Amino acid sequence: MRRVKYYLARLRSLDVANMRRVAREIAARIGRTRLGVLLDMVRCSIRYGAGYLDYEEYEFYLLNARERATFMTSTHFDRIAARYNEPEYRHLLADKAEFNARFDRFLGRDWLDVRTATPEQLADFLRRHPVVMTKQPDSVHGHGVRRRTAQEAGDPAAFREELLASGHILVEEFIAQHPDLAALAPRSVNTLRVITFFDGERLHVLCAALKLGHDADVDNFGSGGMYTILDEEGVARYPAFDILARTYAEHPVTGRPIVGFRVPRYEEIIRALDEAARVVPQVRFVGWDVAVLPDGVGIVEGNWNTGGFQMKPSLSGVKTGLMPRFREAIGEF
Repeated sequence: MRRVKYYLARLRSLDVANMRRVAREIAARIGRTRLGVLLDMVRCSIRYGAGYLDYEEYEFYLLNARERATFMTSTHFDRIAARYNEPEYRHLLADKAEFNARFDRFLGRDWLDVRTATPEQLADFLRRHPVVMTKQPDSVHGHGVRRRTAQEAGDPAAFREELLASGHILVEEFIAQHPDLAALAPRSVNTLRVITFFDGERLHVLCAALKLGHDADVDNFGSGGMYTILDEEGVARYPAFDILARTYAEHPVTGRPIVGFRVPRYEEIIRALDEAARVVPQVRFVGWDVAVLPDGVGIVEGNWNTGGFQMKPSLSGVKTGLMPRFREAIGEF
């Protein structure tokens, strides 16, 4: 019954127009009819729990039944989060203000909650950090986040009132990223999404993706960014791709190579996450966003309901998804 309710909830939120658009683009790409692609999308939704965006992103149209069954879909990620992340503790990650307070020693940046800060404290913060990011505590997918400067903020008291009115109650020091990542994609802070599972004793790293901005202030996939999967040493072995299925062996703005890029401080990132995962052990399955700093690493946020990151088979040449790795680490879900 729970699965039926889940499926009905997904149907109610389905963007039918966008599904048709995606099906039309896939049909043109592979020489099939749109109806044929739509019917296959429905079959994959029922059999594998794959949404139409999973179908497109992981190229199910190139895979047979056995290969499709090896890919993690949005349904699988939702099941793991529901089973292993205790509801009464999820807010400690979902609310960015609570997350910052709980994980402060891992952040690698200054921050301020304007709900409790005075105008004088905000003014002092802006003097020390002339470029900041303001955030709504429940922001997702890069929405509800703005880059601001002390100059445009003007009067601190008026700026504080503006932030409170807009819900941008978090003010954070703008992250200065490692020069290697800044050279690759300079406009955004380019982060890693590292998906982990804590079994009570050991942290399992299930997947690591390098997220890159295109020509915007954020690197989110749904906001024009791109990603590629990293190997166990933190090296990008394949091109990045964006939500429109465009692929990039080099960054489209800087021309710097993505394939072969080695993420600095990767081992340090994994060590930091091994500590961070033990702070709220009741939330065992997390997608961490991590920035690489010039002199360390900084956790940007932890997502208790993380989405999936897997490589396109056409780019990797591998038609096996992450299901075997997840099963080995987690077991049932």
